[in-house]
Amino acid sequence: MTIDTGHAAAVQLQKPSTYTSSVEPPPPRRVRIGRDVLAGVSIAGLLLPEAIAYAGIAGLPPQAGLIALLTGLVVYGLTGSSRFAIVSGTSSSAAVLAATVGAGDGGIGAQLAYAAALVAATGMLFLLAGASRLGAMSDFVSKPVLRGFAFGLALTIAIKQLPTILGVHSHYTDTLRIAFDLAHQAPSWNFYSVALGAAALAILFGLGRSARMPATLAVIVLGIALGYGIDWHAHGIGTVGVINFHDMTIGLPKFDRSQWLQTAELAFALMLILYAESYGSIRSFALKHGDVVSANRDLMALGCANLVSGLLHGMPVGAGYSATSANEAAGAQTRFAGLFAAAVIALIVLMLLPQLSRTPEPVLAAIVIYAVSHSLHPDVFKPYWTWQRDRLVVIAALLAVLVFGILHGLLVAIGVSLLLTLRNLSEPAVSVLGRLRDSHDFVDISAHTDATPIPGITIVRPEVPLFFANAERVLSKVRLMLRGQSTPVQTVMLSLEETPDVDSSVIEALRIFSAELTSRGQRLLLVRLKPRALAVLERASDETLPRSALWELSVDKCVQSIAAETDGKG
Repeated sequence: MTIDTGHAAAVQLQKPSTYTSSVEPPPPRRVRIGRDVLAGVSIAGLLLPEAIAYAGIAGLPPQAGLIALLTGLVVYGLTGSSRFAIVSGTSSSAAVLAATVGAGDGGIGAQLAYAAALVAATGMLFLLAGASRLGAMSDFVSKPVLRGFAFGLALTIAIKQLPTILGVHSHYTDTLRIAFDLAHQAPSWNFYSVALGAAALAILFGLGRSARMPATLAVIVLGIALGYGIDWHAHGIGTVGVINFHDMTIGLPKFDRSQWLQTAELAFALMLILYAESYGSIRSFALKHGDVVSANRDLMALGCANLVSGLLHGMPVGAGYSATSANEAAGAQTRFAGLFAAAVIALIVLMLLPQLSRTPEPVLAAIVIYAVSHSLHPDVFKPYWTWQRDRLVVIAALLAVLVFGILHGLLVAIGVSLLLTLRNLSEPAVSVLGRLRDSHDFVDISAHTDATPIPGITIVRPEVPLFFANAERVLSKVRLMLRGQSTPVQTVMLSLEETPDVDSSVIEALRIFSAELTSRGQRLLLVRLKPRALAVLERASDETLPRSALWELSVDKCVQSIAAETDGKG
């Protein structure tokens, strides 16, 4: 699953057929090379204008987007594991970069230096994660958070492009105030800029993916062509301006220790976003085609790509869904399709750089809005209402981005998700178990009327894993259940099948509970213990919670053992 708002299909739920393997015998080598060449030429027209547009989102000069594009295509093409993934600048990472770098002081030079440091630090964190084999780290950000964040981010990016299309300026930085400010400035909108932006959007949505020529390339070419007959600046319309590679520097800024530590903190958040969107794209197409990919290898590949991009003062890069999808649709067979695309883009940059500098800014803004529009489908929220799960999380993630901004919004959304998870885990949900008819199964007697308790034994099962935040509350509920018993109980059996491990707080709570039962002439048995929990409790066993009270057997086996023990005494 991905975050990249320009590549939104990755954050939407996939249909079951998406993951149906369609493995086919590979075509001959000559055919594969031909298809890779065609795919590279095809996606180059999509990637080039998006790279320039995303650089604008990040507040960086256009060459930063082109550097990131070429770097991502070449480095991942040589080191990655997915044959379809296209690694380049993405709208979400560009927006995060703008939010972090744009907040600093010191002028454009200091911001460019900080951006280079942030991208390079992100690359280093990727490399460390890959070396530590942390390929599953994106799972720490839940999918509802990612989807709500992606929707809010897409809305934020689209609204922040509107001033360029409308030909006005807004002095606000937060999304909601910009929207109200633009509406207030309606009488001042630039008619020519609005007309150009609207025409570009109409062409983009009209052509979509149905045209042989990428829609984004079509509007770029038309915008440049019109510029030869129309003086955009005379009508108050800006252009991309000079794309200058001559002053390109290599290396990192000279930061002190505190500056690097601050950079590393922000780089961690950027790395999570990039990896979540990248591995979602990679995994989706790998499952679809039955390919084998390596999460840790891709961590290393993304790390190398971002490190090189940072050293060259480019943007952060990741594997976006729409570019990867376009690569697959174009017939790519291997990672060399990305290398061919890089060659085509390099040729265009070398031969047509002056022409690219004449691209009107409203056209680039329209390309950005078109790219993120795929994320603005309310259907992404529908499953959570159908399932009646995580509705608050996904809405909180959306509102957090709009209210608190991009970076803080993501952190707030993750915090809300973790708090709700802790709240659910801390709920003292406890079931009383009884034997289901004459079977060996023990089930919740409140849900099964044909389940009967075992005389002299109270069997309870916490429905959540026991840990420091809920152990006392769960055991307090068990105490209340025991007080309400109308028949004498000799044994309290606690089924811990939901608890894979126990911490010190749980051990202390169980010891106290066992001592209370012993003082009343009862005993506590812990059954269905998982191996790790059993090993810890064995090390912690003492006179209050002896080794004989620890069982890894099923409830039925333990009941039979108690029955045999009672018969032997009788």
